[in-house]
Amino acid sequence: MSLLSGQRAWLLQRVTAIYAGLYVFLAIAVLLARPPADHGAWVALVTHPVVWLATAAFIVLMLLHAWIGLRDVILDYVRPVSVRLTALVAVAVAFLLLGFWALWILIEAALT
Repeated sequence: MSLLSGQRAWLLQRVTAIYAGLYVFLAIAVLLARPPADHGAWVALVTHPVVWLATAAFIVLMLLHAWIGLRDVILDYVRPVSVRLTALVAVAVAFLLLGFWALWILIEAALT
């Protein structure tokens, strides 16, 4: 049984959605309560260890959430096996590149 099959994929989709909802709610609450005044304040906020880890987890979990959803759509609606495989590989590569890019931005912000 694969990790992303049936019930496990459904459960993982729900868990990632709950985390995303909580992250967005808390991010909006923090920004409304104490909006950063300048670039230095933004960098200080993003590089705070709790915020940095929560944001990194958000990026990874949102890419996983999107992967599960698109994988299911591709598997359900793309019939030719060669096209299905090509689409899955293209989406996986795109999500990996987006994930590495987003995490690189967070790492650079933490190093400055």
